[in-house]
Amino acid sequence: MWLFCSKGASGFSSNSTAEEVTQGIDGTGLTTIVTGASSGIGAETTRVLALRGIHVVMGVRNMAAGRDVVQAITKEIPTAKVDAMELDLSSMASVRKFASDFNSSGLPLNILINNAGIMATPFMLSQDKIELQFATNHLGHFLLTHLLLDTMKSTAHKSKNEGRIVNVSSAAHRFAPREGIRFDRISDKSGYSRVGAYGQSKLANILHAKELNRQLKEEGVPITANSLHPGTIVTNIFRHQSIFNGFVNTLGKLLLKNIPQGAATTCYVALHPQVKGVGGEYFSDSNVTTTTSQGKDMDLARQLFEFSMTLINS
Repeated sequence: MWLFCSKGASGFSSNSTAEEVTQGIDGTGLTTIVTGASSGIGAETTRVLALRGIHVVMGVRNMAAGRDVVQAITKEIPTAKVDAMELDLSSMASVRKFASDFNSSGLPLNILINNAGIMATPFMLSQDKIELQFATNHLGHFLLTHLLLDTMKSTAHKSKNEGRIVNVSSAAHRFAPREGIRFDRISDKSGYSRVGAYGQSKLANILHAKELNRQLKEEGVPITANSLHPGTIVTNIFRHQSIFNGFVNTLGKLLLKNIPQGAATTCYVALHPQVKGVGGEYFSDSNVTTTTSQGKDMDLARQLFEFSMTLINS
């Protein structure tokens, strides 16, 4: 990518790579979970954090692909600590098993990166009878965060290191329905829009981080929660949109971010000292940026949080 590359206040731009934004940072002793780490920016995020000395646990749906990533990273970085665990975010049972297994492992948890996502799929319901994009992109991560939070709190107190929760959202949150979140139609096919449903799920990522950060701050817990737009990237997330897929495979490679650039903001928010103490913000190109009025709506964020708690407890 070569357009729009002016540096922001952080000193980084859209052209910055994940290695560049973490250069010189030592993450030895830290443990992170990265969801959706078997390909794309999730795999690159895993590689770069492992390069910085962090023990990375990959949450992956496809274990064969996950093992391939682990093998590739450890071949490149012999000292890397990387593990793969099975995780299907569209299934609350799978999320519960992953969280239970991780919590039982005795590992600390300093950083949780909610990266996995699907985009603009045809209308489908998850195993729990919830629209698939909302279930995968938001609710699975919401439940995972909820189940791991006690471990993160314990780690933060014992280690005296700030915990960080990072939700990978998208600029597509701007295409969410006018009402923001369709609470009463979360499993309803009528009036379904692939892009609208995707935008809703990405808006939910932002609102989840905002409300969670508010609660953590109120409790005085040394953990922050932020969300980010990684940029439009050359990955396989466009596979359900043939028009976009064709663009990505042609001119897109000149105009869009590559994967090392796409993983930069995630790694920056997860690890950089400049982000210490910063919470409830929305980042793009490794800088704090603005979101929509819906993305700033704390009443909507609270409603979503309460609605999501109802869904995971039903």
